[in-house]
Amino acid sequence: MQPHDARRLDHHTLTELRTRAVHSVQEGQSPEIVAKALGIHRVTIYGWLARYRRGGWGALDAQKRGGRPPKLTGKALTWIYRTITTKNPLQLKFPYALWTAKIIGQVIKTRVRVTLSKASICRLLAQLGLSPQRPVWRASQQKPEAVQAWLNKEYPRIQALARRMKAQIFFGDEAGVRSDHHAGTTWAVIGKTPVVRSTGARFGLNIMSAVSAQGEFRFMTVHGRIAATRFIEFIKRLIHGTDRMIFLIMDGHPIHKAKCVTKFIETESMKKRFRLSSCRHALRN
Repeated sequence: MQPHDARRLDHHTLTELRTRAVHSVQEGQSPEIVAKALGIHRVTIYGWLARYRRGGWGALDAQKRGGRPPKLTGKALTWIYRTITTKNPLQLKFPYALWTAKIIGQVIKTRVRVTLSKASICRLLAQLGLSPQRPVWRASQQKPEAVQAWLNKEYPRIQALARRMKAQIFFGDEAGVRSDHHAGTTWAVIGKTPVVRSTGARFGLNIMSAVSAQGEFRFMTVHGRIAATRFIEFIKRLIHGTDRMIFLIMDGHPIHKAKCVTKFIETESMKKRFRLSSCRHALRN
């Protein structure tokens, strides 16, 4: 569908259209989706947003002409919105993974040559339908469909086996203090929780831990890289001091499937005390 030429509309209709468009964006709709829904060009809606920013709702009155040009043009707003909603600061060589008002201000100053106060930046982002939100951190390698399939099919089988063997199930993982990990909020589209993806690399101080459904928690700190030998040491600590069979569920990291790990847990003594599972593999016998 070809975009309509909004300039051909009468003043009243055009004013209503501008107002409706800006309202929709401020409620969290993508400017480009709003433009498509209203049958206007995407450049047009960013121009209307620039008008609103310059003079509020009155600036959207189609009968008004002239006035001082806005500091941020529709083209600039297009770039700002797309940058914040499709990239993270790491891609622009910043040492921080979340969009803060300070970083956004630096980006605007560098790209558009306009200096804004923190209050002005926050007001601008709200006008674009963005808000500060706590993001979901997710490994880039994670496959949600595979995880859900495992929860629906494999995990019930593990639970049933654990009940028969009177075993205790632990969920384990590795984590650590990373050079690029940051806690806080990031600006994103209203109503859409942002996702910050990470690769799981560049750990500093690492920790291996496991928690049971009853809240029992075990952990071990590791300086440097976590290797298969460290994982074996963690397993030994996990089963120490208990007579119950332990089922440990981990992810599909290569160290969990290393030959030395497999050889260790398949010894006769370990078979009576421990079994290992992952989202990719069934419990080892």
